[in-house]
Amino acid sequence: MSVVIPTLNEAETIGTVLAEIPRAFAGDLIVADGGSRDDTREVAAAAGARVIEAGRGYGRACAAGAAAARPECRVVVFLDGDGADRADLIAAVAGPVLAGEKDFVLASRTRGEREPGSMLWHQVLAGRLAGLGIGALTGVSYSDMCAFRAIDRAALARLELREMTYGWNIEMQMQAARARLRIAEVPLPYRRRAGGTSKVAGSLGGTFRAGSRIVTTFLRVATGPAPRR
Repeated sequence: MSVVIPTLNEAETIGTVLAEIPRAFAGDLIVADGGSRDDTREVAAAAGARVIEAGRGYGRACAAGAAAARPECRVVVFLDGDGADRADLIAAVAGPVLAGEKDFVLASRTRGEREPGSMLWHQVLAGRLAGLGIGALTGVSYSDMCAFRAIDRAALARLELREMTYGWNIEMQMQAARARLRIAEVPLPYRRRAGGTSKVAGSLGGTFRAGSRIVTTFLRVATGPAPRR
């Protein structure tokens, strides 16, 4: 199993995130950095992660991290580097995929217990609307677009994801549903970010850009060919 953490200026939090991952799941830690201007790369390397230069774009970092996984890796886990995801509970997400029971498992922030201020109202609404849209299109409904997720590596390759920015998560969820993967959502607690500033919810401009990419990605995937099963 490989754990991929996309980062951009996460020096305050990345060391704690890496330390929180249980030893049994920490064999291959990959920090895919999107051009941090702080000490993110140095802190991550000192904490035992392999650091790769991914270039700008959230999806690009996720894709580069997955591509860098060791050849023997069967399962790829993604989580954010800001400390909001409960990395200590990684077994709840990765366990069913490692056991061969599921192909794709996501944490649900909206179904779990959230710290006050950890999600803004428009983030909750966006996840619900995306879930309704995907459900209408595929019959598979989601409650969230949380970054904390685990997927079978071979299944991920079949999805042939193209989105290199903030539409990566919704494209994965849509293509996974269209490919009829065995999917599960797991309610997990969610914290306020431990440091730094959100690239999406931290500003009106960031929220608008991310929302635009998510809508554009939804429309592209909805009208495009389904992945092979």
